Amino acid sequence: MSRSLGGPSAKRKRPETDAPRLVDAELAILNSIKSKKDSGIWIRDIKLDTKLTDHVVNKSLKSLIAKKLVKEVVNIQYKGKKHYMAVEFEPSKEITGGEWYTNGNLDKELINALQRLCLKYMMAQRVATLQGVQNELKRSGVVNFEVSAQQVSEILNSMVLDDQIIEVKSTGLGDYHSIPIGTICYRTASVAGIAKGAKVGAFASTPCGACPRISLCTSEGLITPSSCVYYSKWLDIDF
Repeated sequence: MSRSLGGPSAKRKRPETDAPRLVDAELAILNSIKSKKDSGIWIRDIKLDTKLTDHVVNKSLKSLIAKKLVKEVVNIQYKGKKHYMAVEFEPSKEITGGEWYTNGNLDKELINALQRLCLKYMMAQRVATLQGVQNELKRSGVVNFEVSAQQVSEILNSMVLDDQIIEVKSTGLGDYHSIPIGTICYRTASVAGIAKGAKVGAFASTPCGACPRISLCTSEGLITPSSCVYYSKWLDIDF
C-alpha cells in the first residue's frame, strides 16, 4: 500500500516545471500594466519594468488577453507600438485622441461636417465668436456628445490654418457692435474682403503666422515643425 502512495500517483501530482514561472510572470506583467491605469503601457516598457524575456512577455500577454484581464489599445501618437491596458480602464483622451478619433483614426467626416456648419453660421452672422459657434454646434444636434470650448477652438484653428476663415479682434464698430472690443472673432475670408491671391506678409503666409500654439512649438516635444501637418502641406505648395 505504501508502494502505491509513492508510485505512479506521485508522478501524476508533480507540477509542471514551467507552470509556477508562467503564473508569476503573468502576475508581474498584469501589475505592471495596471499601474499605468488609463495611460496604457508600451510592450518594451513592460519588459524593462518586469525584467522578463521577450518570449515570456509575449506568451504571458497572449494568456492575459485570452483571460480577458488585459486588452490591446491604439495610441494615436505611437500607432506602430503595441500598448496594453487592464480591462477595467478606458483609454484616456491622450491615448485615443478624444471624440475626433474613431478606432485610432481621425474622424474626417465628422470634422468636415462641423467645419461646414461653422462656415454656414459665420456667413449668416458675418462675424462670430467662439462662444457663438459653440452654441450653434450644440443647437444643431450634429454630434451626440457635449462639444467643449477647447474642441470648438481646435476646429476653428484648423479652419484658420486651412485659409477657410480668418481670426480677428472686435473693434466694437459695424459688424462688431455687439461684441466687446478686443474679443477674438472669426469670419470667412470672402466676408472679410480678402481675395484668395491677396498679398500678405512673409511670416503670415506660413502656417506658423496664424498658429495659436506657435509659442509651444520647439525642435523637440509634442509640437514640432517636423510633425506639423499644416507646415508639411505648406512646404509642398509650388510657389
